[in-house]
Amino acid sequence: MTDAAEAGTAVRPGDRVTDAAGADAAGAEPAILTRGLTKRFGRSTVVNGVDLTVPRGSVFGFLGPNGSGKTTTIRMLLGLAGATAGDIRVLGHEMPARAATVLPGVGALIEGPGFYPYLSGAANLRRLDAADGFAPHATRAARVDRALERVGLGHAAGKKMRAYSLGMKQRLGIANALLAPRELIVLDEPTNGLDPQGTREVRSLIRSLASEGTTVFVSSHLLSEIEQMCDHVAVMRAGRLVAQGSLDELRSAGQARVRLEVVTADAAAAEAVLARLTAGAPRIESVPGIESAPGSTGGEWMLGAALPDGLPPETIVSELVAAGVRVRGFAVERASLEELFVELTGEGFDVVQ
Repeated sequence: MTDAAEAGTAVRPGDRVTDAAGADAAGAEPAILTRGLTKRFGRSTVVNGVDLTVPRGSVFGFLGPNGSGKTTTIRMLLGLAGATAGDIRVLGHEMPARAATVLPGVGALIEGPGFYPYLSGAANLRRLDAADGFAPHATRAARVDRALERVGLGHAAGKKMRAYSLGMKQRLGIANALLAPRELIVLDEPTNGLDPQGTREVRSLIRSLASEGTTVFVSSHLLSEIEQMCDHVAVMRAGRLVAQGSLDELRSAGQARVRLEVVTADAAAAEAVLARLTAGAPRIESVPGIESAPGSTGGEWMLGAALPDGLPPETIVSELVAAGVRVRGFAVERASLEELFVELTGEGFDVVQ
């Protein structure tokens, strides 16, 4: 494989420098590593030169608008679709050449669960487990029961699938992925159709899997869930990987902002300081319930301005105090995950269920 830097491609936040075998600088090979991964259908390129690095033990969010190439990428990772070009390593082995070695260590829920409606939840899992040539028969019943309990379906084990809600079917799909010990779990929209309590349970389950050393790869469009579940993220746009790294790295790449609250009588002085330090006109907004004008007394106003690169926030506070501004509150905010993704992809994402 060719390192991204050697290939002349800019290393994005969170990219790991790897050797020819895929090991990073610390000597630990990522759970998933692709270089130049490409998929074409005729003249249409749906995945274009993707260099993906998924650290072991991480909860990795895979994001992008519909049609950005996420599902096609996942299918290639699991050997369900062939790549037109590029290399794939999963759990330290080439895919799809070593699929028989890799796949027993991978659990997956892709494009929604599919089960027999006339069978119970437990019977569906037993049938699927029986089709796994690597699954031991002697422990099947115990493993099915444990998986159902883990996703909160122990009470519905004997209920026919046709009576399951969408959220229950989704959890049963996750239970299927957990029937055997896995090094890697791949989940496509794992909270789809779940109520708030079910969403919290799945979120907690994913965290517990990561705490046990399992790598969890989550494809989702719900930014609020990704922020609460994942520690690393990759963003796809039109078949290309436009960013990847830890959440902190991606947030730090966003434009910082200053929000300042002052006593209204000092608003004019604060505005002058911010205009000088930030080389821009500050935004001034009234605090709800205050009717005073910015230059008058008795009210409170919020002033906001972009924080230039290299300007420490404490410098702004010092300058404000030196100018006699009575600072009631000061905060530095960075672009939200939603704003960052809109900037990267040019499209919006759902932020709530």
